[in-house]
Amino acid sequence: MSIWFRNYELEQVNKMGLESMTGFLDIKVSAINSDGLEATMPVNEKTKQPFGLLHGGASCVLAESVGSIASNLAVDNSKFAAVGQSINANHLKSARSGLVRAICKAVHIGKSSHVWDIRIFNEEEELVCISRLTMAIILKK
Repeated sequence: MSIWFRNYELEQVNKMGLESMTGFLDIKVSAINSDGLEATMPVNEKTKQPFGLLHGGASCVLAESVGSIASNLAVDNSKFAAVGQSINANHLKSARSGLVRAICKAVHIGKSSHVWDIRIFNEEEELVCISRLTMAIILKK
């Protein structure tokens, strides 16, 4: 059973963030699964820290972006919006180039909050970062 409010196409989902940080960092949703999303982000001059490694903050942006997109796809956007409430990240390894891939899976989908487990991998499939994101579901005004 799918957690999504309705069926979405990748192209439609990726257009949502073009004019925001998601677009600036070239974060792209690459898969829509029944219980979560996958997304990629390049490791480049926009996402590296001065020592040439993927910036921990960029990993947090990727995690929060994919979790936020997921929550907003799981609610009726005519009535509700999902906004970040809390994020935790453990940086385990790094990446110097290529793409990192985030796998975002639902832990809890409630009426007023969603919790997501986000795991970010480098191109060698090594775990770079593990994150837990809590989203508040608010009524639109």
